Amino acid sequence: MTGADDPARPAVGPQSFRDAMAQLASPVTVVTTLDAAGRRHGFTAGSVVSVSLDPPLVMVGIALTSSCHTAMAAAAEFCVSILAEDQRAVAKRCATHGADRFAGGEFAAWDGTGVPYLPDAKVVLRCRTTDVVRAGDHDLVLGTPVEIRTGDPAKPPLLWYRRDFHTPTPTTPALA
Repeated sequence: MTGADDPARPAVGPQSFRDAMAQLASPVTVVTTLDAAGRRHGFTAGSVVSVSLDPPLVMVGIALTSSCHTAMAAAAEFCVSILAEDQRAVAKRCATHGADRFAGGEFAAWDGTGVPYLPDAKVVLRCRTTDVVRAGDHDLVLGTPVEIRTGDPAKPPLLWYRRDFHTPTPTTPALA
């Protein structure tokens, strides 16, 4: 059996995979939660996806090595703030290792829970954690949205593409 035929061995290496995935545009989000002591945790995530409509489920991928991993994997709930183009600074800060991610004053506490979120985001999903699944070097945190807040729909979204932030340029009119 050759290495390429060995099912236990990945067919491609991590760098090749990372390079390929850089071609996949994704919305930029900031995911936030509170730990058991009430301390705020947050990180910039590009790996947030809709998983199911019935029941509604979202999935957040978080690296096992992330400073937020322990809090996120144990959290009863979390918020996903989907960012607009004017939120690049907070996205960068929340992606920077060792930075005070809440230093800019943009975050608010969700009424009744205290979970931090970005009130000026395009959309914010407050989610109840339903499961945590180990997948390689990440945990996949599944959550059921229990509340949704929407911001200004005219604000362009912030996207991550080719290892940098981008904003799409409208080229066709929106469909009615």
